[in-house]
Amino acid sequence: MNITPMVLTGAAVGGGLALLTRELLRPQPALAVALQRTEQSSLAGLPEPVLDREEVWGRWLLARLGRLPGVRIPTQNLSLLNQGPGRFMLQKTVLAASGLLCPVVASIPWILAGISVPFYVPAAFGLIVAGLLWITPDLSVRDKAKRAREEFAHAMAAYLELVALKRASDAGPTTALEKAAEVGRGWPFVYVQGALMRARLEKVPPWQALTDLKEEYDLPVLGDLAEMMRGSSTDGAAVYK
Repeated sequence: MNITPMVLTGAAVGGGLALLTRELLRPQPALAVALQRTEQSSLAGLPEPVLDREEVWGRWLLARLGRLPGVRIPTQNLSLLNQGPGRFMLQKTVLAASGLLCPVVASIPWILAGISVPFYVPAAFGLIVAGLLWITPDLSVRDKAKRAREEFAHAMAAYLELVALKRASDAGPTTALEKAAEVGRGWPFVYVQGALMRARLEKVPPWQALTDLKEEYDLPVLGDLAEMMRGSSTDGAAVYK
């Protein structure tokens, strides 16, 4: 029996699995670096950065598939992770298409060997695999966003301690928030620094900027921090208390 078709089919399936692994395990860009680049561009009045090829293709798909039932883009989570909706949509589409094709390709050796395989078997299995792979990016983004919010909450605990120390040394609420944010170098501090910078440019209270940041990225811990500083400003409440 000629085994060449089986070998070629196995290689094709293996290549598909390697592609799936690459798509699932691709690392996210550094949040701090990406955010700093975005803030510098917006503050300096420079043109928006050119979208990469994957983001362009993904947005093309999103424009055509975005209104279909079951298509939901986790905008807040993607923004928090500094990931574009186009890349996310492209990843979902590639994985689902691979899931549809892999069972069909895997059945070819059986057909070449003379074993009858009903068409509906690989088709049904392909639909199941495609459905599972379709939701895989959603689960991955949700898990990464959850870990990012936990990391943000830990950073804000340290930030609040620094703010309290600044207030204890008679610094004003706005000054305490800004000076404490300058100490940190992690991505949560970069997010806060950007929000406080926008507040200064737009001449709004810094706690309002923190509240806006909370709503934009779904960061509940910032709501508590904003309320503490609002109370510290209007009522003279002690931050430590």
